[in-house]
Amino acid sequence: MRRRAMNRKLAKTLISKIAFMILLAVILIFTVFPFYYAILTSFESGSELFTVEYWFSSFDLANYRSVLSQESFLQSIWNSVFVSFSTVVIAMAFGLTAAYALGRVQFRGRGAVLMIVLSVSMFPQVAVLSGLFEVIRAMNLYNDPLALIFSYTIFTLPFTVWILTTFMRQLPKELEEAAIVDGASPLTTLFRVFIPLMWPAMATTGLLAFIAAWNEFLFALTFTLTNSERTVPVAIALITGGSQHELPWGNLMAASVIVTVPLVVLVLIFQRRIVSGLTAGAVKG
Repeated sequence: MRRRAMNRKLAKTLISKIAFMILLAVILIFTVFPFYYAILTSFESGSELFTVEYWFSSFDLANYRSVLSQESFLQSIWNSVFVSFSTVVIAMAFGLTAAYALGRVQFRGRGAVLMIVLSVSMFPQVAVLSGLFEVIRAMNLYNDPLALIFSYTIFTLPFTVWILTTFMRQLPKELEEAAIVDGASPLTTLFRVFIPLMWPAMATTGLLAFIAAWNEFLFALTFTLTNSERTVPVAIALITGGSQHELPWGNLMAASVIVTVPLVVLVLIFQRRIVSGLTAGAVKG
């Protein structure tokens, strides 16, 4: 009886592992296959684009040369890099100071302030588009990268503050007390004591803010007008045009791969810190 029960238990464990592996394989195929097929299509041209293939039959770089030869597309990549990095720097600067105030300083209404900050991110972009457009025009920032940096910071700052505040609350209070005893000011405590311990959370929030700014389309389409100021998502959208048979699918796929690879590289570089940041604060002790 005992051996039969053990065999039954082992069989259930094996079945659960197999089911988990099948589910993991399905999720992996579902998430990775579109990017894989984009890479596959980016190396094809002519009639090859209209034949369904699941393996590389050619490595024609004509699509990549065509996309990279366009000065407007290269300019859009630089615009996206500049806007995204600027958004991350500003969001992290404000987010760290706000997280220190909300996570370490005791004052009345702290929870309400944090909920108000988080509620800002609940509004869809289209709901505030017209009002934000009037603000951008009143500030004379239309068709200027500063308009995108300003609007992106508004929407990336709430979740930045929320994640950093959650992490900040988990840091030992004794560290702050020791710094105060040594005569450290609040800014010194933040930059010398807390920030070195917050690299996982900073890597997570910084990368999320970068991805949000890099992929944003609606504000970039509305607040920019010329090719010299457009970002990558808008530039890719403007590659398409005309009838379905005239769409440059090869160039479109090549451009999509070019702008996606930097995000993949960043995730791979900061993979461990991202996991540490996402799981930070899950367990006390």
